[in-house]
Amino acid sequence: MIVDPNTKLHDSITATRSGHDEEKAKFSVGQKVKLLEDIVNDGTYPHSPIGTLMMPKGSVGYIKDMGDFLQVIRVYEVHFLGTQMDIEVVGCREHELEALEDASMADISEGELFKKIIEQKRAKKA
Repeated sequence: MIVDPNTKLHDSITATRSGHDEEKAKFSVGQKVKLLEDIVNDGTYPHSPIGTLMMPKGSVGYIKDMGDFLQVIRVYEVHFLGTQMDIEVVGCREHELEALEDASMADISEGELFKKIIEQKRAKKA
């Protein structure tokens, strides 16, 4: 027998969320967050070897977007500013992030968000 008929298979209908995720999203688009642990390439970023440091612990960024990986794991697309890393946008899980401001930034438009990001980059260069 190749497949055990008693093996329980999971799919988007029967699978539950990861133990690290709340049922509702913890962060909102535009919210400022800090990274609680190093992010290393787990193989989902094709342009560097697995295990490569993508973003160091303590980096500060803004939630750019959010989605689900395999329809059960919430991933936040975070734009990190002012780092010396080769990439600025990294996918993060909820347990890897800490809010640095309340979720009221969720009402900000994408254009306003990027203006704010550019202003902060210019201020750091000055």
